[in-house]
Amino acid sequence: MTDFDEKSGAVVVKTDWGQWFQTMEDLNIEINVPPNTKAKDIKCDIGNKHLSVEVHGNTVINGDLTEPIHTDDAVWTLEDGKLLRICLSKTYTTPDHCWKSLLIDQYQADSFIYDEMQKKLTLESFQKKNPGFDFSGASISGNYQDGGPSLPDT
Repeated sequence: MTDFDEKSGAVVVKTDWGQWFQTMEDLNIEINVPPNTKAKDIKCDIGNKHLSVEVHGNTVINGDLTEPIHTDDAVWTLEDGKLLRICLSKTYTTPDHCWKSLLIDQYQADSFIYDEMQKKLTLESFQKKNPGFDFSGASISGNYQDGGPSLPDT
C-alpha cells in the first residue's frame, strides 16, 4: 500500500524493498538493507535510462527507468548500515513529467497515489513560479488520470 510521508510531505510508493517518491527535480529511492551492511556490499549501477542495485550479491532493482535522468548528478548513500538512499536528478522537470512508475512496468503508483503525486508537483510548480505567495493552506483539485488540470500561465 502507498501512503504519505507526514514529515516531508512526500507522496510515497511502498515496495517490497522500501519506497520511492519524487519532486519536480528529483527521484528518491529508499531501500531497506540488512543491518550492518557496508558500502562494499552494495553495487549500484546508474545509467541515463537504467538502474541496477545489488546488495550482498542479490539483485534488488534492475530495469529501465521511466524517463531519462542526469547521471552526473546521481548519488547514493548508506545510512546507519541499514538504509540505502538513491537520489536521481530528472532530465524533465515539469509537473507533466510525473513518473507513474520507478521502472518501466515495475513499482507503479496506484491511481490514487499517482493523482496525489501530480497534485503535489503542480503545487510545487506554482510555488516556484510565485515565490512570494503563501501556499501553506493551498490544495489542488481535479483528476490527473485523464490528463487532468493544467497549470495556468503565470
